[in-house]
Amino acid sequence: MSEHATRIDEGFQTILDLLPVYEQQIQDLNEIVLANLVLISEIPAPTFEENRRMEFLLERFSEYQLQNTSTDEVGNALGILPGTEGNRNILVSAHIDTPFSAKIDHTLTIQPAYVSGPSVGDNSLGVATVATIPLILEQLGIQLKSNLVLMGSARSLGKGNIEGIRFFLNNNELTINAGISVEGVRLGRLSYSSLGVIRGEINCRVPEEYDWSRFGASGAIVNINDVINRIVEIPIPRRPRTTIVFNSVQAGSSSNDTPTQGTLQFEVRSESAETVRRVGNQITDIAAEVSSQSGAEVWVNVFARRDPGGIGFGHPLAARAREIMKALNVDPRISPSTTELSAFIDRGIPAVTVGITDGEFTGEENERIEILPIAKGIAQLVGLIVAIDQGYCDDEPGQLA
Repeated sequence: MSEHATRIDEGFQTILDLLPVYEQQIQDLNEIVLANLVLISEIPAPTFEENRRMEFLLERFSEYQLQNTSTDEVGNALGILPGTEGNRNILVSAHIDTPFSAKIDHTLTIQPAYVSGPSVGDNSLGVATVATIPLILEQLGIQLKSNLVLMGSARSLGKGNIEGIRFFLNNNELTINAGISVEGVRLGRLSYSSLGVIRGEINCRVPEEYDWSRFGASGAIVNINDVINRIVEIPIPRRPRTTIVFNSVQAGSSSNDTPTQGTLQFEVRSESAETVRRVGNQITDIAAEVSSQSGAEVWVNVFARRDPGGIGFGHPLAARAREIMKALNVDPRISPSTTELSAFIDRGIPAVTVGITDGEFTGEENERIEILPIAKGIAQLVGLIVAIDQGYCDDEPGQLA
C-alpha cells in the first residue's frame, strides 16, 4: 500500500471513530431539530406553491449568517456556508414540496417516540435537517475547507419534474464537486444510481354526444379499467429490471352520476432507457386503441422523464457512504432512485441520496417518523460531508457510470 493510500485510510478512519461522538452531541441538539421540523411541517407546500417554506428556510439561513442567501426564478432557497479554502463546493439539498394541499390539516402530533402528520418524513425532516446543519457543524466544532451549498429545492414532486434542482445545476455559476440529496426516511437508504423513468397520466373524457346504450357497462371508470387491464398484460422483462406503477386513479363524484372524466397516473421504471421508451410507447398505443374502440377520448400526457445512470458500487463516494453507515450500526439499503439524484447524474456530478430516520405510512396524512434515530441519521450526514470535504470520496477515472 502506498504512503498516500495509507494517509487516506488513516484519515478516513479518524472520521469513522468520531461518528459515535457526533451522534451523542447531535442527540443533545434534538430539540432544535424537532422545533424546525414542527415549524416546517405545519407550512403547507404543495408542488408549485412552496413560497412560504422557501421563506422560512431563508430566514434560518440568514440567522446562521450564511452567505449569498437568496432564492431564484423557480423558488429554490439557497445559502452558502463558506469553507476555509473555498475551492470546492458540496451541494446538500432537500426538496421542500409535498403532495398535500393547504386544505389538509398540517398540525403535527408529537409523542415521546415519534412525530406524525402530513409530509413529516417526506420531506419535512429532510428540510429541517438542511436548515439545522450550520448550527450542528458549529456545535461539533467542524470547520469545512469546502463551501457547503445548502438548498431547499422547489418543484420536485410529480409534475414539478425536479425542476428546482435542475434549474440550479443548469444555471448557477458554481462548480459542484459532489452532492447529497437528503430525504427524511428511511435511515439506511442509500442511492447512488437512478432508474430510467417515464411518469405521466392517462386521461379519459366521455363526450356529451356519447351513446350510453352502445357498449353495456359504461362511463370513464370502465374505460380507465380497460386501459389498466391492457397495461398489466404488457410483457415486462426480468432483466433489465423493469416495473409499471399505478400511482392514483380519479373518476366520479357521486353515486347518482355517470362519470364522464377520469385520470390514471402511472410510472414506468427500468434500468434501461430503451425499455422505458418501448413500454411508454406501448402505453400510448393502448390509450389510442381504447379510445378508438370505446368512443371515449383517451390520451396520454407524459410530464416527467429520467435517464438511468449514476456512480458505480465501487466509487469512493458510494463506498465511503456504506462504511459510514456500518460504523453507526446502520445496515445500508441500496436501491436506485427516481428522485432528485438524477439531476446530479445528468450533470455528471457524483452524488448520493440518504435518509435520516425510520418511519411508516409514507405519503399518507398520518405519516410517522421515529425520533430516536434522527441523531444517528444526521451523524451519518455529517460524516459524509466531512469525508467529501477532506477528499476521501473523490471519484477516479471511469467511476461515473
